[in-house]
Amino acid sequence: MVDAEPDGGSGPLGRMKMQKAVANMPGQVREELTRRLRRNEGAFREEDVQVVERPLLKRAVGASALGNCMEWFDFGVYSYLAATVGKVFFPGASPGAQLISSFATFAAAFVVRPLGGLVFGPLGDRIGRQKVLATTMIMMAAGTFCIGLIPSYDTIGIAAPVLLLLARMVQGFSTGGEYGGATTFVAEYSPDRRRGFLSSWLDFGTFVGYALGSALVTVLNLALSDDQMLSWGWRLPFLIAGPLGVIGLYMRLKLEESPAFQQQLDEHEKHMAQESAGSELRTIVRKYWRPLLICMGLVLLYNVTNYMVTGYLPTYQTETLGRSTGFADLLVLVGMLWIVLLITFLGRLSDRVGRRPLYAVGAAAMIVLAVPAFLLLKSDGTVAPVLGVLLLSTLLACFAAPSAATLPALFPTAVRYAAMGIGFNFAVAAFGGTTPLFTEALVNATGNDLVPAYYLVVAGVIGLITVRFLPESAQVPLRGSQPMVGSRAEQQELITTSEQLYDFAEERSATR
Repeated sequence: MVDAEPDGGSGPLGRMKMQKAVANMPGQVREELTRRLRRNEGAFREEDVQVVERPLLKRAVGASALGNCMEWFDFGVYSYLAATVGKVFFPGASPGAQLISSFATFAAAFVVRPLGGLVFGPLGDRIGRQKVLATTMIMMAAGTFCIGLIPSYDTIGIAAPVLLLLARMVQGFSTGGEYGGATTFVAEYSPDRRRGFLSSWLDFGTFVGYALGSALVTVLNLALSDDQMLSWGWRLPFLIAGPLGVIGLYMRLKLEESPAFQQQLDEHEKHMAQESAGSELRTIVRKYWRPLLICMGLVLLYNVTNYMVTGYLPTYQTETLGRSTGFADLLVLVGMLWIVLLITFLGRLSDRVGRRPLYAVGAAAMIVLAVPAFLLLKSDGTVAPVLGVLLLSTLLACFAAPSAATLPALFPTAVRYAAMGIGFNFAVAAFGGTTPLFTEALVNATGNDLVPAYYLVVAGVIGLITVRFLPESAQVPLRGSQPMVGSRAEQQELITTSEQLYDFAEERSATR
C-alpha cells in the first residue's frame, strides 16, 4: 500500500517519513492499525492480509466477464433488431408504434430487474455468490434462446408478443442478480491496489458482448434481404445464446467462493438465522440509505449514457435522422470498439488517481459536450458523425470503467450482494432501460431531435451532485474485509510497513 523506509525511526528525518507514510496510507488500513494499537494487538500478521492466488483471480474475472458479455450480446442484438422485432411481433401498428412497442418490451425486462435483485441479492449473501451467479447464467441463456424460437404474430397471433414479453421478463429477472453479483464477486477477489483495473474487465465483457451482437446483426443485414431478415434471419443471434450459456455455466461452476465471503461466512450465517430476507432488506434500506442513494445516482449517470448510446442510438439514426441501417450499425459499432480499447486503461487510471476524479470529470464533460456531440452526430458526411459517436463513447467509458470497483465498495461484505441488488437494479429499472422508450416518445412528441442530448445533460448534473458525496475507494480494502494483495511479496511489504507505522505510533504515544 505504502512505500516508506524509515532512517533510524526516531530521528527527525525518520519521523518526517513516518508522518508522511501515515498520511498517505489508505484510510481503512490506517484506522485498522489505530484500532490495533489501542487494543495492543500489534501490527498486521500474515493471517490479517489476504493473498489472492493469480489462477483463481483470472478464473473469477474471466467467468464473471463472460456473463456480462452474454447479457450484452443479447442487448446489442435486441437494440439493433428493434425495428425488425417490431414488424415481426406488432405488424398491425404504424412504424412509430411498432418501434415504441418494441422498446416497451425491451423496457419490460428492466421493470422486473428489481424483483430479481430482491430475490437473488439476499440469496447471494446467504448461500454464496458462485451458486447464484451459476443460476442467473442458466436463466439468461434460456430466456434469450427462447426469443429465437417464438413464432411470429402472423403465425400465433397475440400469443407471440405475450411470449416475447415473458421471455424478456425471464431475462430481466435473472439480470437482477447478474451484474450486482458479478461486480461483488470480482471486487471481493481483487487486490486493493488493482481493483479498478481488474473490475473494469467486467464492463470490457459488456461492450465486447454488445459489439459482437451488433456486428453479427450488421453482417446479417448486409448478407440477407429484408424479407429473409423478417422471415428467419432475426432469430439466429438469439439462438447463439444457448451454446454461450453452456460455456458460461461450466466456467462459473468451476469457481470458488470469494475470500471476503468465506471470511465472514460463519458470522453472517448466525446473523441471518435470526433475520428473514424481508427484514434483512428493510435493515439495509434503513441502515445504508446514504450509500444506496449514492449507488443509485452513479448507476443513473452510467446507465442513462449507456442505454442512450447502445440501446437508442442505432434506432435514432435510422428512424429520426433517416440514415441507412448499415451506416447506423457501423457507426455505433465503431463507438463500442473505442470503448473496448479505452475501458481497462481508464480502470487502471482510477486505481492511480481515484474513482471520484474520473466520475467528476466525465459528468462535467457530459454536461458541456452532450449537445455538441449530438450536433456532430446529426451532421452530413462521415467524419462529423464518427466524432460525435466517439465523444459519447469516451464519456460512457469514463463511467463504465470505475463502476464495478466503486459500487460494491459502498457496502460491507455481509450485505453487499443484497444492497447492490436494491441500489443497482432499482436505478437501472427507473432510469436505464427506460431511456430508449422515454427518449423515442419525447422525440415523437416534441419533434426535437436534440432531446437525447438534453436527457444526457440532466443525467450529468445528477451524477456530478452524486460524486460530491462519494467516498474514495481506490486502493482501500472493501468495507468489513481484510486488506487484499496479489502476491506474497505485497503481503510482506504491507506487514513491514504496518510494523513501522505501529512502532512509530507507539513512539508518538509514549512521548505525549
